[in-house]
Amino acid sequence: MRILIAEDDDVLADGLTRSLRHSGYAVDHVASGVEADSALSTQAFDLLILDLGLPRMPGLEVLKRLRTRGAMLPVLILTAADGVDERVKGLDLGADDYMAKPFALSELEARVRALVRRGAGGGATLTHHGPLAFDQVGRIAYLNEQMLDLSAREVGLLEILLTRTGRLVSKEQLVDHLCEWGEEVSNNAIEVYVHRLRKKIEVGGIRIATVRGLGYCLEKFQAAVAHD
Repeated sequence: MRILIAEDDDVLADGLTRSLRHSGYAVDHVASGVEADSALSTQAFDLLILDLGLPRMPGLEVLKRLRTRGAMLPVLILTAADGVDERVKGLDLGADDYMAKPFALSELEARVRALVRRGAGGGATLTHHGPLAFDQVGRIAYLNEQMLDLSAREVGLLEILLTRTGRLVSKEQLVDHLCEWGEEVSNNAIEVYVHRLRKKIEVGGIRIATVRGLGYCLEKFQAAVAHD
């Protein structure tokens, strides 16, 4: 999952970026409202962490433009302005959550997890797919109750496919949601990640179908039927 942080405090932004990357998210950072608006207009993200006091364009204007374009990605507002009026304005413009500075990093990470789940259309922290279970809090996958040894990139890939079970996901979409700016990830690399993940989960009857030239689809799980 890919997160955009729009924050002009470099120290805070660096801390957030390191923490979220450690949790397995792809994270990009911009330091102005104009940069945030441009990135949101041209690229795909799963969550926006937005400071209201951005230079060159206020955070509320960034949020207003985002919602005017019809974008539905979750938005978590961070701001030093903790007045009721600021909260009301942000929520009325379409923010999903609000945190005042200073804040506890552990609480922010919990809210990020909740918003990412909400954006993916689910509220539970544990996603099941036949014998496969994915813990969105610990970012750990289990097959037949045994923990799978997955790389961070494989975890991200599995999470994306699980949130789109039964739907085609193109290689370009996978790159958009798995990779940060500056990362050189080719379609061939995506094929390698899918191949590695497929080998680890297909023993449990979990199938990732390849639609040649288009992308991949995590097939809906069908339990084997016993015959007499």
